[in-house]
Amino acid sequence: MSALQEGKNLKIAISCLLAGTALAVLSAFPGTTAHAQQSYVSRYDVYAGFADIDSPMLGLNEHGFHLQAGMNMRTWLSVGADYSEGTGSQILTPNLLPAATQTTIDNEITQLELAKLLPQGYQLAVPATAATQTFAFGPQLVNRHYSKLTLFVRPSLGALRERAVPYANPADFFESGVVASLAPAGFKLDWTGFYGFGGGAEVAVSKHIGIRGQMDFVYNHPFNDIIADGRWTYRYSVGPSFHFGRNVAVGGKKSRKP
Repeated sequence: MSALQEGKNLKIAISCLLAGTALAVLSAFPGTTAHAQQSYVSRYDVYAGFADIDSPMLGLNEHGFHLQAGMNMRTWLSVGADYSEGTGSQILTPNLLPAATQTTIDNEITQLELAKLLPQGYQLAVPATAATQTFAFGPQLVNRHYSKLTLFVRPSLGALRERAVPYANPADFFESGVVASLAPAGFKLDWTGFYGFGGGAEVAVSKHIGIRGQMDFVYNHPFNDIIADGRWTYRYSVGPSFHFGRNVAVGGKKSRKP
């Protein structure tokens, strides 16, 4: 089995796990408030963890970090802000470009091969680095049925900022010319929206600390002036979470001793 196929199988397995988490949260939703098993639900949550941002269509995998800050409005509903960033590298090939651009490049390569200015079987492949940032804000549904385990699911709606820098081989005049044509400034910078959904689980280590694992997959299409198709991007994240503030589970009322 190829590494690419193994990667696809892993994503399918994780996606199925995420879907199962979503079903568990939604199925418990009507009775969650009345039957919550967690005695303390903090008003505020903060999370910081490692992030892996993967866009398989481009062969782009980026490593970085993931931050979240949220407020629990109810035991079953929270709202919050989400930020992540990562950097990685990829190989840009003509098949990623619009059909008309691909045809132009193929015709030029053929002519240059016939003129013996390029070797026969020449393949254009441009290495590039990328830096991606994501920004999101929205609600999250939470299942707190288990005392030590919290499940959650959310829509993933937000904005993505990406900066790509291609590195042409100075000894390859054709590659240098293509890069200069597609990225005259020496880099490409773009903002675009994304949509999808995400979720995960958190295990309580103590009253105020947990370990959270989560995944989001979203559709986005940066650089649509030179990249033909949009892509699905997967973000995997794991790290510690911190909980503080009044107890939402008891409406903020402190117990009184007789």
